[in-house]
Amino acid sequence: MTHFSFKKWNTLLGWFSFLIALTTYSLTVEPTVSFWDAGEYILTSSKLQVGHPPGAPLFQMFGAFFSMFALEPSQIGLVMNLMSAVASAFTILFMFWSISLLLKKIITLNGEFTPSKQVAVLGSALVGSLAFTFTDSFWFNAVETEVYAMATLIMSVLFYLGLRWEQDMDKPRGNKWLILIAFIIGLSFGVHFMGLLTIPAIGLIYYFKNYKTVTVKNFIVANVVSVAILLFIFKLLLPNALKIFSAFEIFFVNSIGMPFNSGTIIAGLVLIAAFYFGIKYTRDKNYTHLNTAILCLMFIFIGFSSWLMLPIRANANVVINENDPSDARELLAYYNLEQYPETHLFYGPLFTDQYSGLDENEPYVDDKPNYEKDYETGKYVIINDWKNAKQNYNHEHASIL
Repeated sequence: MTHFSFKKWNTLLGWFSFLIALTTYSLTVEPTVSFWDAGEYILTSSKLQVGHPPGAPLFQMFGAFFSMFALEPSQIGLVMNLMSAVASAFTILFMFWSISLLLKKIITLNGEFTPSKQVAVLGSALVGSLAFTFTDSFWFNAVETEVYAMATLIMSVLFYLGLRWEQDMDKPRGNKWLILIAFIIGLSFGVHFMGLLTIPAIGLIYYFKNYKTVTVKNFIVANVVSVAILLFIFKLLLPNALKIFSAFEIFFVNSIGMPFNSGTIIAGLVLIAAFYFGIKYTRDKNYTHLNTAILCLMFIFIGFSSWLMLPIRANANVVINENDPSDARELLAYYNLEQYPETHLFYGPLFTDQYSGLDENEPYVDDKPNYEKDYETGKYVIINDWKNAKQNYNHEHASIL
């Protein structure tokens, strides 16, 4: 036991749990399509087509890579299902390493990390990761072509990176992990939005690292700030970026008379210039925290750039082209799920037996205008009757949540 290497066995047992998970899922993988969204994902991924909103372009690009290994068309479904098996096995790998990091942190707080304690940590991590390997819901997702297997992998990677950031947070280059976290968060938009749910956990990792005295007040503040960061990225940062691209596109085409997509290109150049000068200015002035924040925002956008696949393939007129997100305005509608009924996140109507009417003062409100390219005039034209097109609920029968 005197020559016991925790780092070596941590690596070996992590990959051992990966192999067990990969073997299990590969032996039990669906032989073909299963009866829900899996069929659409198999088809749109193998041919890089446009599926239903809000899309999964990064998932589809990985799927196109895996589908190349099919020896014949009938095997594409099986190979695509194996992609989820591989993603799920990597989830178990990062789960093992996350458990070992957490347990090592707890044990070293109370004394020396002796060889017997190291064995206990490794054994616990192995049991914990393999227990999750055989859970019903996770195993179900691991053997079919759905985004949840890869989305769970992203969550697993993000939490592991959060723990690595906690280890190096006080070092000069410790924030490299935070920038990598930002990049993975951007990538998660190309798979499934559930990857963002790791942000509050990472926020609490930062909180417990830097606040030695935990009170009810600062704990509540930490949770509120963490959720605010999540909502900022999901509801403000990227939707408003797409709104800016949409506004630039319509302005430069309809008002200036430039060709289609010229406004999108100009908005992209403005965004790149803003990041360049922001990083240069904060570096010259030695604004370390602001520089890190700008780098994080930039890497979120770099990760989010997988969404460029959607307008590129939509303009290629592929067979499956749901909602046709071929320009900036349609891509914004695609992101905002405008084809679905409106949902109220914090405040909305109560659908009780007594309520069935509209707002007395303003029964109808304007809907969103639907722009489409008119190649004869070279402009974007509104093709829907959007004025007073949407019902407005009775505000006397509304409530928080």
